This record gives sequence, C-alpha cells and structure tokens, in this order.
Amino acid sequence: MLLNERETLDRVLQSVGPPMMEHIPIWEAGDRVLAQDIVATVALPRFDNSTMDGYAVRAEDALRGARLVVCGEQAAGPDLALSVGRGEAIRIYTGAPIPRLADAVIMQEDVDADENSILVREGVASRENIRVRGGDLCEGQKVASKGSLLTGPRLAAIASQGTTELPVFKRPKVAIIATGSELKSQGEQINSGEIYETNRIMLAQLVTGSGAKGEVFDIVPDLEEAHLQSFQRARSYDAIVVAGGVSVGTKDLVKPTLQKLGAKLELWRVAVKPGKPFMFGRLGNTLVFGLPGNPVSAFVTFLLFARPALWKLGGRSSLELPRARARLEEELVNRGDRPHYFRGVYQEGTFKPVGKQESHALFALSQANALCRLESDQTLGANSFADVIPI
Repeated sequence: MLLNERETLDRVLQSVGPPMMEHIPIWEAGDRVLAQDIVATVALPRFDNSTMDGYAVRAEDALRGARLVVCGEQAAGPDLALSVGRGEAIRIYTGAPIPRLADAVIMQEDVDADENSILVREGVASRENIRVRGGDLCEGQKVASKGSLLTGPRLAAIASQGTTELPVFKRPKVAIIATGSELKSQGEQINSGEIYETNRIMLAQLVTGSGAKGEVFDIVPDLEEAHLQSFQRARSYDAIVVAGGVSVGTKDLVKPTLQKLGAKLELWRVAVKPGKPFMFGRLGNTLVFGLPGNPVSAFVTFLLFARPALWKLGGRSSLELPRARARLEEELVNRGDRPHYFRGVYQEGTFKPVGKQESHALFALSQANALCRLESDQTLGANSFADVIPI
C-alpha cells in the first residue's frame, strides 16, 4: 500500500522507543539534548550591580549642579560593604555591587570630577543604571526545558547556576550502509560501469546533524552473504540507514535479507517524489530506514522520515522540520500524481529552483539550500507564496 507522508511519518514515530539518559560534564554538552528541566537556584544577576562606570549615589542628592564628596571606590569583584551617606558618592565600575543606601549610578560622562568630589552636570533617577538582583532570572524559574537543544546561550544560562554536570539523552548510534556492486570508494580505481559511491558521506553528515553518532560501513555488493554479514553487525546499533537495494529488482536484496534475519517491515513505498521506494522496519530493537539509491531521493526521504525519528530517539521535544514563507521567483509545475519536493535556493524571502529536478541530480542538490513542496497536479505561479523547508 502506498502511504502518504503524514501516515508514513506517524507510523515511523510510533515505532521509536524512549530515549536513554546519561550525565556528562557541562563543557561537553554542546548540541546535546537536555533530559530534565533545569530550575534556577541562583538569581541572575546575583546582586544589584552597576551597568557602567560612574558613581553610586542617592538619586535625591544627585541633582544638576550638586557637588558630592567621593568617599570610596567599589570595583567588580568582592563586595567591600561600602555605604553612601547624604551628599556622598562612591566611585563604581561596570558589574560592581551597588553600595548600601545608593539607589542610582550616575555616568562618569555626566559629572566633572576632581580629586575628592564630583560636580553633577546631569541628574539621575532612582534605579537608573542598575541591574536589579533577579531581574533576568530569579530562583525557582525554569532555566531550560527537558528536550531542548543545548545551544551556546542556553548552556551559558545554565552555567550561571554553577552547574558542573548535565543530564542529557544519549546520542543514537546509527549504522550507515550503501549497497551496489557498481559502487567504489574514493581512491579506488573505477572501471567501465562503476561509479564512486556518494550517499554514505551525505548521510553521515545528515545523521550527525540529527544529533546522532554515525558509523560508516563498507560498501555492500549485490550478494546475499555480504548483506547478511553487514546487517548482522548493524543490528547492535540503535538505527540502520541503508541507501540502495530497496526496490523490486532481482539485485535489490535489502528487503529479503532483512526478512531472512527476522526483521519486521512496517512499510514500503511512500507517495512522494523523489523517494517513492522508501522502506521502514525493525530488526529486533534496531530501527531500519531503507532509502532509495538515487542521492536526491535518499536526501529527501531521510529529511522527511529518518531525521524526525532520530530526533525523537535522541530526546528532542520538537520534531517539526523548520519552515519559512517564500515568494517564488518563477513558476513551479508538478504534473505528477505524487507531491514533489523541488530543490532550490531560498534567499531574502524568495525561492528559485536550481538545476535538474531529477532524483539522480546530485550537483543540483549540492547547490540547493531549501525544498519547496507542490501537491500532485499543482501549479504555483511566479510571485505566489509557498512554504519552504530550509536544508
């Protein structure tokens, strides 16, 4: 049965089990997925502090034309427990704790200073130029949510709590396989009828970009024994991504070999172009994604079905691919009976198809940075708007 994209993705995601958790040092947690909510125990800022270099004062005393006696100095660092009296000021620097009884900081540019006093040229309001304790983050507030990606800014917010280790979800281990006796690895001599294999290097980058750890297997020739050996080794991984050999030809050995090993195949074929011969199943506890051998088909089906599954297996809370609204620079026409993902360039709010829109057109794919989906038998005119998927 030919499934649509939504049905296919739903069935794939239903087969994905719960992610596993581990604790790692915060310095190693970049781009990992958080496994538990992080709640603040330390306010940010931790204390009232100055936003600039100047003088800590009582605002009611710092009127234009007033002369204030400078009675001390507070730098960023240990709090010296200074206090501002009536008619006084304390020299202060950016990030330094606010002295007692001071309620404002006047910029150094707004005073005339001599050795022991300042003349106020521009007055200051209460609370002006002060970062208030907890104004950014207060105790009990959620710093980061379970399932969120640990970006640099998010890690910095967590680090403000003094955290040294973080609970994260384990990265899924993925076996990356390509099949075909015509395929050769880079550096090998190729003869007539042979080509250099390109899917594994593309899929390795896609797997890494999905938050998983990929291991590239040797090319599998069109021999049953070679398929059996490769899949037997790969069944210890969390997932297998195999490109090629999933169609119905006599040399397409992926499906019968997996079945011989006891795999349960959940679906085969999806109503999408490029990428109709997409297969998904389980080999024991291992997810198996069978992608078409043509590189564009492999790319599109991985993006639509394998990436969300690896995100879920890795603990991500949001599984939706990013989308953007774009104006079409030229007409797009899909005369087929399946939705078609056009490859093109998305730039400054516009989308333009690039190169040949055929499933083997690797160079055109390399020039694209977005996909635009057209329904079956749909035409979108130039200057109309459509959703695109940045890639």
